[in-house]
Amino acid sequence: MKTLHALAAAGLLAFTRRRSAALVGVVGLLVVGCVADIPKAVSLPPVIEGSTLGVGDVFVMVIVGEEKLPVEYTVAPDGSVDVPYIHRIKVLGLEPQQVTDVVRQKLIEGQFLTNPSVSVEIKAYNSKRVVVAGEVKVAGSMALEPGMTLVRAVSQAGGLTSLARKSAVVLKRTSAGKTRAVIVDYDAITNNQIPDVPLQAGDTIFVPQRPF
Repeated sequence: MKTLHALAAAGLLAFTRRRSAALVGVVGLLVVGCVADIPKAVSLPPVIEGSTLGVGDVFVMVIVGEEKLPVEYTVAPDGSVDVPYIHRIKVLGLEPQQVTDVVRQKLIEGQFLTNPSVSVEIKAYNSKRVVVAGEVKVAGSMALEPGMTLVRAVSQAGGLTSLARKSAVVLKRTSAGKTRAVIVDYDAITNNQIPDVPLQAGDTIFVPQRPF
């Protein structure tokens, strides 16, 4: 009788251990699944800042004390802009600070102002563009704005369509002669789970269609 009791107890203990092991295994799978679902930040080569002026670029120039002068300028096809007092000056390929220096120098040389304070700020890099394609409402090429990000570019393209696969947005970037594509989870960005992605000139965003 004692032997039967011992065998029953051993069997119950073995069953309990197997059940516990199975439970631990299920919990482990759930934990692994949760970890795998955590979105990861996008890894791309650093943005190459291209701040030189090109044809079609728009900048704001303020000359302190000359409030009646125009402040917005667009680079003409010949690479120049027409500035009051000093007329046409070449700005193609110049940095904003270089434009400031040229304008100051010409204002002083022409004896229009003795010690002018000039500031230049880029409004739109129309010569530097990004492309947004796929499941957005207005696909196409757009001017790269200072500080533009993936979410802002998609927003300027009218936003995503109802068919967009938000978890698999493709971003292509060429850096040092090599093109790389990464998958971006759009919802993870808008939900503040991962940082937004800064863009550079030449980037292409493609929003695929979700499976039915």
